[in-house]
Amino acid sequence: MSMQNLLKPYNSKHLNLKNRVVMAPMTRSRAANDEKKPTDELQGVYYEQRASAGLIITEGSQVSEMAVGYINTPGIHTSAQVEGWKHVTKRVHDKGGKIFIQLWHVGRMSHPDFHNGELPVSASALNPEAQSYTPTGFKDTVTPKAMTKFEIEDTINDFVEAAKNAMEAGFDGVEIHSSNGYLFHQFFNGTSNVRTDEYGGTIENRARFFFEVLDAIAEVIPQEKIGARFNPSLNGLFGITMDEETIPTFEYIIKKLNDYNLAYIHLSEPFTDVSDIPYAVTEIAKHFRPLYNGTLMINGGFTQEKGNAVIESGDADLVAFGKPFISNPDLVERFENHIELAEWDENTFYTPGKEGYIDYPKAK
Repeated sequence: MSMQNLLKPYNSKHLNLKNRVVMAPMTRSRAANDEKKPTDELQGVYYEQRASAGLIITEGSQVSEMAVGYINTPGIHTSAQVEGWKHVTKRVHDKGGKIFIQLWHVGRMSHPDFHNGELPVSASALNPEAQSYTPTGFKDTVTPKAMTKFEIEDTINDFVEAAKNAMEAGFDGVEIHSSNGYLFHQFFNGTSNVRTDEYGGTIENRARFFFEVLDAIAEVIPQEKIGARFNPSLNGLFGITMDEETIPTFEYIIKKLNDYNLAYIHLSEPFTDVSDIPYAVTEIAKHFRPLYNGTLMINGGFTQEKGNAVIESGDADLVAFGKPFISNPDLVERFENHIELAEWDENTFYTPGKEGYIDYPKAK
């Protein structure tokens, strides 16, 4: 019997993985401590249990206090956080796994409750009309403060320091979270960015901030240790509304990334039905694969069958699985042996402690 595509090793110029099953980044809100740090007994065990993945991408980890937008999420901007992540990376590496950390700034998806009453920041002063998960529950978002050029420079430096911290913590690489309505996505999108300076107006200008961050990170860690995540057809979620320039913007970004030697780009299939939007793309991997010469990772509701098929078609090199990894720490082994997957419990996705986090059993 021939080996499943998902289980074949992946060897590119910049990435060598034992299989093509990637654990997608997922916020789990388990850093319920004053330092917002991962701990050996929670995050250490959680990621170690899933180290048979070809690659693990951690939950989004904020690059600064200003980047925080959800309760109990870990950071990568203090020495305590770096020390916490060292336990995680060692556990994963000891099991033969590889792990990248996702660098995160939520921008306007945050709330003043996280910032001593100060407004969150974004490309422009436009309320996403969404909700933020605050220490006292879900609250409506507010109109953010448009970032000054000084604040943009400051944020670039935050990402650089976070990338350096990630290397100190033992990560194999970093993923820049440029997706899902968070800070970079807010700059990309014409409905959330109405700036008139060099960071707004044209497609090139709206992408400028992301590329300045990428260039700055690439000065302190090798390009081949950097990945980036995008959600081109996101619409109606996280405060993002598509317009006619949305897809051309992402086409520009993806094509321009051919000039870099990144580990991968990580794309999401549409989170909602966009088939009635004439300028949306309904099949992201198929659309963007011809535009990008490097490693392309895809996610978004993939099953084992669909994952094998998308690799077989050549539309993607790697497939990232989210929720199946929550309840199946041995997802790779279950795929290999065609074992039925365990169901996840949504009630424990974001609750503190071990329950619904490290107590899902492996198949017998």
